[in-house]
Amino acid sequence: MSLTASQVEEFRRTGHLTVPAVFDPGEMDEAIAEIERWGEEFLVHLPQDQRRWYVDAGVTAREVLRKLDNPHHHRAAIRQLACDARLLQLVERLIGGGVSVCFSQIFFKAPEGGGPKPAHQDNFYFGPRDPDALVTAWIALDDATSENGCMSFGEGTHRGPVIAHVAPPGEPFNLQIAADVAARIATTPAPVPKGGVSFHHGGVLHQSGTNHSKRWRRACALHYVRNDNAFVNPALPYDETVFLRVS
Repeated sequence: MSLTASQVEEFRRTGHLTVPAVFDPGEMDEAIAEIERWGEEFLVHLPQDQRRWYVDAGVTAREVLRKLDNPHHHRAAIRQLACDARLLQLVERLIGGGVSVCFSQIFFKAPEGGGPKPAHQDNFYFGPRDPDALVTAWIALDDATSENGCMSFGEGTHRGPVIAHVAPPGEPFNLQIAADVAARIATTPAPVPKGGVSFHHGGVLHQSGTNHSKRWRRACALHYVRNDNAFVNPALPYDETVFLRVS
């Protein structure tokens, strides 16, 4: 599996690229089973003072997680996806050879209320020396649609500056572009079929909506950095001991 010249050009122009069928649906089902087991264990032992950060406030009928951090480090099934040759070939086509996973997340967006993710730019969080040498591979574990809260992108925003982010009161880690600033930037929905991957540049503005459907919208985001890059001005702390060199 490789990318055509026109696909690479699309990524360079818009800041994102959707590639369907990188993984088989059955592989996604296996990953879902693994993260569901992990999520159940995590929620049982989650301290009360951290529940606000990990539990989805948009779902009131029951307590469900909204995310898990660094699954590539904690779960072999996700580490296997992160090292998969089919995915790595695409990543390296976009940012060059020799890469590591520096951070990863599982996003749960529960049916009928799974909450939105405000507009942000990944490069604000990471502060890389080379902004073009970091890419996020967002793997759709379920079909991601406009109805269930797929991502939307401010196309071409990666060619401009990284915008200042702010945090709501009492949520210091929830960094986001101020709503009035984000409202002035048009975004385009980017659905991703199950097993497909959305690649996005660290500088492109993106956000996701509420899940209004009766179906889950789960995803795994793997943040790849080229090995000759470095985080020189990160907005959040990152544990280098969980970095996974994959090529």
